[in-house]
Amino acid sequence: MVTLSGAVIAGDDAEYPQVRIVGDRLTFAPAPPGGTEEVLEGWVLPGLVDVHCHIGFSPEGVCDEATTIEHARLTTSTGVLLTRDAGMPVDTRFLDSLPDAPRIIRAGQHIARPKRYTRHLPLDLEDPEDLPEALAAQALAGDGWVKLVGDWIDRDGGEGADLAPLWTPGQLTAAFAAAHANGARVMVHTFAKETIDPLLTAGVDCIEHGTGMTHEHMEQAAAAGIPVTPTLVQVENFPAIADQADGKYPRYAAHMRRLHQERFRRVRDMYEAGVQLLVGSDAGGGIPHGSYHEEIRLLAHAGIPAPAIVGAATYHARTYLGVPGITEGAPADVVVYPADPREDAEVLRHPSAIFRAGNRLT
Repeated sequence: MVTLSGAVIAGDDAEYPQVRIVGDRLTFAPAPPGGTEEVLEGWVLPGLVDVHCHIGFSPEGVCDEATTIEHARLTTSTGVLLTRDAGMPVDTRFLDSLPDAPRIIRAGQHIARPKRYTRHLPLDLEDPEDLPEALAAQALAGDGWVKLVGDWIDRDGGEGADLAPLWTPGQLTAAFAAAHANGARVMVHTFAKETIDPLLTAGVDCIEHGTGMTHEHMEQAAAAGIPVTPTLVQVENFPAIADQADGKYPRYAAHMRRLHQERFRRVRDMYEAGVQLLVGSDAGGGIPHGSYHEEIRLLAHAGIPAPAIVGAATYHARTYLGVPGITEGAPADVVVYPADPREDAEVLRHPSAIFRAGNRLT
C-alpha cells in the first residue's frame, strides 16, 4: 500500500491532498491506524494517454513479439499508461497480461484503397462500395473504434498529383452509419482540406492530423464535440516527404510544405476555436516509440497553455475514451511528478514515479 500525497490532480477543478494505492486500485479512504504505508509526495496525475500510436509496428511492418513488448515498455517508461492504437494489422492482446504494458484500446485495422496509403498497415479495399461492410467488421474486431484513411496522394494525376479523398460523401455516410450501428466510433486520417466537409457531414467522431482544417471546420468540430489529434511530430516529417516528391509530384510537394509551414498556427487556431485537442505521437511507422514528449513539446511551442496540455494528455483524454482517471476504485494507473506540470508542461517528461495497476515501474 502506498499513499500519494501533495497535489492529486484529477481534473480541471478536482484536486485532492492525497490518494492511496491498495492492491491495483485507488482509494481516498484514510489509511488504517498504525499502518506503515510508503508515502510519496509530489504532483499526482492519471497516467498519460497517447491516442494515436501503433505498438508493434515499424517502417518494416509488423514486429515480432519481443519487439512489440519493447515498444510497450518504452511507452510506459514515458508515463503513458493508456493508448489508442489507431489501427493495426496484428492482434496485440497478448500484451494485456504484462504488468508493465499500457492499457490499449484497439481499433481493428486501417481501411484504405490500394496504393493510397503506406505499405503493410492498412486493409486495402478494391471496391470502395465495400466500405460499410469493412468498417462493420473492424468495429467487431476492435474496442469501440475503427480507423479510416480519408485522403492520400493520388499518383494517377502525374505531375498534377496531390492529396485527394479516397471515398465519396455517400460512401462515408453509409460506412460511418455501419460502424456506429456496430458500437464503434470512427477516427479518420486526413491531411487535405477537401476531405473535411464530407467527414463532418457523415458524422466523424475524431479527426487525426487535421492539417487541412479551416476556421469554419474548426468551429463546426468544436460545436459538435469532435476532437482533433494534431500529431505535430508526424507533421514535422512533411518537408522530408515533399523532398522525396520533388520533380515527380511538384504540386503535392508544394502542398505538403505549405501544410508544414502552417502547422503551429493551425493548432493554436484549433485551441482558440474551442476544439478539444488530444495528444498522439503516431509512434510506429517512421516515428520511434517513446516519442510522446516530443509531441508535448511541439504543442507548447504552438502556444497551447500548459494546463490545457496537461488536461489533453490525461483526464480529458480519459473522459473522452471512457476510461477512469483518479476516482474511487479506479485502476491505480498514476504518475507522480516533482513539480506542477500545469506551470510547465515539460515537467511531464520527468516523472518521479510511475504506477501501472498498482505496480511501481520507476
